[in-house]
Amino acid sequence: LTLQIKGDGPIGGIIVTANANADVKGYVIHPEVMLPPSQSGKLDVGGAIGNGYLNVIKDMGLKEPYSGRTDLQTGEVADDLTFYFANSEQVPSSVGLGVLMEKNNTVKQAGGFIIQLMPFASDEVIDQLEQNILAFSSVTSVLDQGATPEDMLSMLLGNLGLEIHETIPTRFHCNCDKKRVEKAIISIGKKDLDEMIADNKEIEVKCHFC
Repeated sequence: LTLQIKGDGPIGGIIVTANANADVKGYVIHPEVMLPPSQSGKLDVGGAIGNGYLNVIKDMGLKEPYSGRTDLQTGEVADDLTFYFANSEQVPSSVGLGVLMEKNNTVKQAGGFIIQLMPFASDEVIDQLEQNILAFSSVTSVLDQGATPEDMLSMLLGNLGLEIHETIPTRFHCNCDKKRVEKAIISIGKKDLDEMIADNKEIEVKCHFC
């Protein structure tokens, strides 16, 4: 699964990709961007991203990957994912995300949830779910109080017969290695490589992710 966010804001864009093992990697194009807090006193993610689009690519092992795209509505990732699910995949969804920063600009807490309705969900379930989401404070506040992801789901779904069937640990992991770097360099072509060698300047190969 790959999410691409491209905007006209100073951050430029964001790319995040994850696999079935919950290995995740991602980067922003201009990570050095620093903006004052938004009017609500939070990270101004929308201001950093600006206007643009969200592209979602799912590789499910078929002949071609599935790709869906929507225009950004606010630049706030949770809002734009909610809009994407409703408009591109026609699945009513609620997405909550949060990042709590320390004063030294490191991340203290980060997390999120996605709740999606099944086609057979009753009006009673939908009404209760809406009440639960309205009563939920915020992702960052509950995580900062020591809540686990399971605790967060209990707050949102506990009175609807929540059952947790599986948990999968996630991690940052990049699958680049020397062979992949070799292939990237080979793809430049012998002529250009010879010219680069003849220039006798230091050349560095980097992975954007790690």
